[in-house]
Amino acid sequence: MDQIQAMRTFARVVEAGTFTHAADSLQLPKATVTKHVQALEERLRVKLLNRTTRRVTVTTDGAAYYDRAVRLLADFDDMEASMTQARATPRGRLRVDVGTSVARLLIIPQLADFQQRYPEIQIDLGVTDRTIDLIGDNVDCVIRGGELSDQSLVARRIANLEFITVATPGYLARHGTPAHPLELESGHRIVTYFSPVSQRRYPLEFHRDGEVIEVANNAHLTVNESNAYVLSVVAGQGIGQITTFQAQQHLERGELVALLPDWPQPPLPVYVVYPPNRHLSAKVRAFVDWAAELFARHPLLQRG
Repeated sequence: MDQIQAMRTFARVVEAGTFTHAADSLQLPKATVTKHVQALEERLRVKLLNRTTRRVTVTTDGAAYYDRAVRLLADFDDMEASMTQARATPRGRLRVDVGTSVARLLIIPQLADFQQRYPEIQIDLGVTDRTIDLIGDNVDCVIRGGELSDQSLVARRIANLEFITVATPGYLARHGTPAHPLELESGHRIVTYFSPVSQRRYPLEFHRDGEVIEVANNAHLTVNESNAYVLSVVAGQGIGQITTFQAQQHLERGELVALLPDWPQPPLPVYVVYPPNRHLSAKVRAFVDWAAELFARHPLLQRG
């Protein structure tokens, strides 16, 4: 049995947490994954994993072996890339995850350019507003907004998102145009966003000269997906806050009106993030550089 393959399989089981999830991500039968790990344990004469009906846990020996294995695999991949000139022609399957609005407005419309540059890279594109587990889900890199909570990941800041407060002309004709954020607490309907993971509801935020006002107590509608959130505001459901990147086409067509320009939110940073053991991969480097270039060309993504 290929020792490198057995090592990769073991590492994937540790990262995925179960043999089933590891088999799915490796596109191998579960029996093959089990066979690889058992053969590895027999050859090393140590128990690497504790199996239960629901989850796999790593033994002390298994944890030590995993730490060295991922470093050896990264070195091996880098050596292979150098010897096969993969740096000049990156190849292989790349698993990328992006938010729904970024996917619809930027990544998917421009993806043909990436595929033309790197025809030997096959992309699995995950589109969701949910926070995912890069290691457990075997994802090569993600593009996400907001400050990073996991300091073990590698991140490259590629953009800033500027938020504006908006409503439709029809809504304003019915309810009036607010001159101050506090006016939104009565006589107005607002649309807010809630996290699809934590269920936290995010209020409308207004900042000026150190003063911060949050409005959420009269939310008429709360939505947990960014495209649906924008469509809800465009449909006249109420006043909402979206990025200038999302709002541009609607403002140009007169479908939305910008409100309270003297009360902006701080810009939201956008990062492309990847696990530390993927930094030597030519295909990951190719996508990260392409994404950074794509975001840099968009003026509405570099404000603040």
